[in-house]
Amino acid sequence: MEKAYLVLQDGQVFEGFRFGAARDAVGELVFTTGMCGYIETLTDPSYYGQIVLQTYPLMGNYGVIPADFEGKCSVRGYVVREWCEAPSNFRCEMTLDEFLRQQDVPGLYGVDTRELTRIIREHGVMNASICSQIPADLTPVRQYAVTDAVRSATCTQASVHPAEGEKKFSVTLLDYGAKRNIVRELQKRGCEVTVLPASATAEEVLAGDPDGVMLSNGPGDPAEAVFQIGEIRKLLGKKPVFGICLGHQLTALALGGTTYKLKYGHRGVNQPVREADGPRTYITSQNHGYAVDSDSLKQGKISFVNANDGTCEGIDYPELNAFTVQFHPEACTGPKDTGFLFDRFVDMMKGGAL
Repeated sequence: MEKAYLVLQDGQVFEGFRFGAARDAVGELVFTTGMCGYIETLTDPSYYGQIVLQTYPLMGNYGVIPADFEGKCSVRGYVVREWCEAPSNFRCEMTLDEFLRQQDVPGLYGVDTRELTRIIREHGVMNASICSQIPADLTPVRQYAVTDAVRSATCTQASVHPAEGEKKFSVTLLDYGAKRNIVRELQKRGCEVTVLPASATAEEVLAGDPDGVMLSNGPGDPAEAVFQIGEIRKLLGKKPVFGICLGHQLTALALGGTTYKLKYGHRGVNQPVREADGPRTYITSQNHGYAVDSDSLKQGKISFVNANDGTCEGIDYPELNAFTVQFHPEACTGPKDTGFLFDRFVDMMKGGAL
């Protein structure tokens, strides 16, 4: 066992042991509360630039299954209390350690993840380094910032994914760091999905004459995606639009709203979201560090709010034939409460009202 350290930007040091890639890394330290779903977490492009801390103490017990990957692994590091060296699962193709080595991601285990989570909840998200030697100068750690996130997470070229069974609709998905299950959910509803990189213009999207447009999840500060915000503004009102996570935030920004950084974000598979004007509460999967400022909205109507902190979780824009949500209705790490939102999108493409 090789000793290593997690050094926080404020100088606090946590001693542990290495697994995964044998190299140092600096990133934004965030925690996620899922008891399972570590495969989806590690392959979610929304974690670009971040060191992921798992609050649940044991990870890797069902191994790594490539068929369940959501995208390319973009994390900067991975921190757990304990990792399972002998997973038991007939679908398992490699261990967590082997996967991290393959992806060149350094891991750290044997640390007090409960205490680390308490620190982040009190202080807020902070930068950290996984390293073999405690650095004398923490300036590079403090100065680290997640930049060029969307450009780094998006696909490099367009791709077409056929519908399952009879093709009923064509959907263009703008990939800001999209999870693969968004495509799968559309395919199973008879949609042929054309995935375009984040650099695609509104004119390019409309030239394909899709029945609807999906705005995907993705990493980083939404306010930095100036180009994408401008292109979304041109698309709204032209085609039915459904935005998820970053797509939700970018749509609000395109219509004059603002976003802000949450203290420690919402990351996990058990975030309660309630209807703004209804009796239902849903358990959702979430992964975001920013939120839309509800008071800044100049258009649209709040559709969902977070039952824990009251933050904006969804907005309907009936006059623009568009709606967006902050959570992940395509998630397969546990709750599937909100999969009906894809059906709502399909109904819109049929010509139904929002």
